[in-house]
Amino acid sequence: MKRIGVEDIARLANVSIGTVDRALHGRKEIGEATRKRILKIAREHGYRPNMAARALSVGKPSIRIGVCLPREVHYFFDQVREGFMNEARRYQELGVEVLYCPFERLGVGEGEKMERLLRDRPHVLAVCPGHPQALAPLISQAEEQNIRVICVNSDAPGTARSGVVCVDPIVTGRLAGELMSKLLLPNSGVAVVTGLSATEDHRKKVQAFSEMFVGLSPAGRLAEVVEGHDDEDETFQKVYDLLTRHPTLKGLYVSTANCLPVCHAVGARGLHGKIKVIATDLFKEMVPYFRKGTVVASIHQRPYVQGQIAVRLAVDYAANGEPIPSVYHLNPHVVMQSNMHLFRELRGGRIAGG
Repeated sequence: MKRIGVEDIARLANVSIGTVDRALHGRKEIGEATRKRILKIAREHGYRPNMAARALSVGKPSIRIGVCLPREVHYFFDQVREGFMNEARRYQELGVEVLYCPFERLGVGEGEKMERLLRDRPHVLAVCPGHPQALAPLISQAEEQNIRVICVNSDAPGTARSGVVCVDPIVTGRLAGELMSKLLLPNSGVAVVTGLSATEDHRKKVQAFSEMFVGLSPAGRLAEVVEGHDDEDETFQKVYDLLTRHPTLKGLYVSTANCLPVCHAVGARGLHGKIKVIATDLFKEMVPYFRKGTVVASIHQRPYVQGQIAVRLAVDYAANGEPIPSVYHLNPHVVMQSNMHLFRELRGGRIAGG
């Protein structure tokens, strides 16, 4: 079917092109009945705006994407941000503009920064929700204002958000639980180190790991779940104390990218090579711990790709009217010492410890 343009709508509505433009872009210099008639014709004929042409004609951004991500854990979220920015540059001809407004870490300052972005009226707002229920009113406000909300890395179930882009947290937790059960003797004790239990991603990974590990190792035991709030000092101290309380632990699953303080605590207790750590994601500072045998595997959440996909969905919606999928799950990848050099985070440049 031939793509309908503004000139076609003007002819069908028997009005000027300027009147159609005012109707399509919500300007006031037009009667309400005429506006409704024009919008009805545009909708019935599948009109989609040519955002590239509009960007060139008005000389300003046509698609504004708000990005609200934590700064910490920066090993992970720097990669998400880079995926956003690099992908957005590919759509420069559409006038894409990224409004980046970071907050400290999950659950700290996210509401304030999200409010600030809403005042800038982006077409799409991408956010990583630490406390999803606390953000529910802001998500509803955004959607009511026709600002589509895409959750990235973690979901906000039960809210009005349009979609989520993330690695499936249940699959991630199960992968870690299955791996741990195969690495340890049947009666081994393990513990989980997570970030923020209110965060949907963290909660689901912990639950899925626990169920899978216990299911595959009935004689094993889950000694404890430690909540480190993605703070390095807090996580180090809590894991050090954990290893003091449970000196016979054989495995640790770290469900966030904040694995370095866990490895430091293992080293401080003299347990390198004696306790097996399954981590999350990959960055060059992890390499020495792979080589020492502390980290035996990591479940990679593909943060760069998460940022890319979120931009693509936002542009498809704003430029072409494509609906944002409710759930976009990526397949997690298993990283081990033998294949870690193939991942984007370690390609190019000098690898730490090698």
